[in-house]
Amino acid sequence: MSTPEPQPSIGLTTISRTVASLAVDVVHALERAVVGEGRMRTARGNAWEAVCADRARADRRAELDRLVAELAAARAAARRQQQRERQPVS
Repeated sequence: MSTPEPQPSIGLTTISRTVASLAVDVVHALERAVVGEGRMRTARGNAWEAVCADRARADRRAELDRLVAELAAARAAARRQQQRERQPVS
């Protein structure tokens, strides 16, 4: 006698994965239709945008560092000028 094999049941996770997979396919197809093939976001495009953002952030940081250095130098010069003015003339 052979024992009957249990039928695989469709669980909640299987349904969720199927729905998620179909949703991704629909969104992908919709993006292609709306945006167009040439303007689709790709991993390469995302990486390039990240590189550009990093460069822009570094440029802003360098500019801020330069401004802080200028302010510190101006403040030090003003202090030296004040100290010279306070010294009595002999």
